[in-house]
Amino acid sequence: MVLRALGLGDLLAGVPALRALRRAYPGHELVLATPAELAPVAAATGAVDRVLPAAAPGRAVPRTLDWTGPPPDVAVDLHGNGPPSHRLLTRLRPRRLLAFAHPDTPEVDGPPWYAEEHERERWCRLLRAYGIDADPTDLRLPRPPAPSPAPGAVVLHPGAGAPSRCWPVERYAAVAEALRARGRRVVVTGGADEADLVARLAKRADLPDTDVFGGGLPYDRLSALVADARAVVSGDTGIAHLAVAHATPSVTLFGPVPPSRWGPPPHPRHRALWHPGPDGDPHGRRTDPALLRITPDAVLRALDALDALDVPDAPEGGP
Repeated sequence: MVLRALGLGDLLAGVPALRALRRAYPGHELVLATPAELAPVAAATGAVDRVLPAAAPGRAVPRTLDWTGPPPDVAVDLHGNGPPSHRLLTRLRPRRLLAFAHPDTPEVDGPPWYAEEHERERWCRLLRAYGIDADPTDLRLPRPPAPSPAPGAVVLHPGAGAPSRCWPVERYAAVAEALRARGRRVVVTGGADEADLVARLAKRADLPDTDVFGGGLPYDRLSALVADARAVVSGDTGIAHLAVAHATPSVTLFGPVPPSRWGPPPHPRHRALWHPGPDGDPHGRRTDPALLRITPDAVLRALDALDALDVPDAPEGGP
C-alpha cells in the first residue's frame, strides 16, 4: 500500500520511487492510494496494479482509506512526513511501515526529512534508507496510443495549483502572439476548473477554437498532446512534469518555489526560468514576485535555445 493522494505533478515526481517498489516487491500487488482521476497515469507508470481512490482538499491527508482487505505486508508513506499520514497508514496494521521520521511519531524509525531536498530525490532516498535501490532519473512514460490533437504545436498552460504559481495571462498572450507571428502553431490547455483562464488567454492571443483545450483534457489526449508537442511552456505544475516524462522540450517558470526542489532534471531540452530570492507561498492567492520577474522575452529566448538543439531522444527510463 503506497499513499500519495496528491496531484498529477506529485504522482509523476513519485514515479521513480513507485518503480523501485515494484522491483523490490515483484510478487506483491502494489496498491496506490491516490485520486481516482489519476488512475490512467498510475497505469502508465507500469508500477501500479490497482488504485485505491483517496483524496482530500488542498494537499491534506485523507481522513480514511477505503481498505477492506487484510493488513498490507508493507505500507509506504510517499505523501508527507507528518503524523497524519503516518497514523492513517498505521491504522491499516501493516507488517512494515516505510516513512520519514517525525518527533510526534517516535515509533516510526525512518530517515530524517530535509525540507530543501528535490522531490524526486526525497522519495528515492527514503527507499534507499530501507535498503531499496531507487533511481530518481527513472521518469519516462511510454508514448500514449492516442493521436495528438495538435502535433508539433507549442503548448501553453497558464494554470497551476495556486495563483502564486500562475504567470500573468497577458504575458502568455505576448508569447503566443510572437510565436504565431513566426508561423508556429500555439495551443492552450487548462484543467477542469481553469476554463475562464484558458478563455482569457485564447481571447487575448486571438487563438482559433481548434487551438483551445480548456476544461481538462482526458489524460490520454493530454499525454498525446504533450508527447508530440514542439515544446511546453508552463508554471511549476503537473504538465511540466508530463513534458519531462515524455522528453518533450519544456520551459518551466518558477516562483515561489525554486527548481532545486521541483524542477526538471538537468538536460538541455528542459529550461527552468527562475530569479533567486526568498521562498514565497506556493499556495498563495497572488502571483509570486519572483515569477513576475520573468519576462515574455526571456521565455522566447528559452524557446529559441530549444529550437537550436539537435538532441536525440532519451532512452526509456532516462530524463
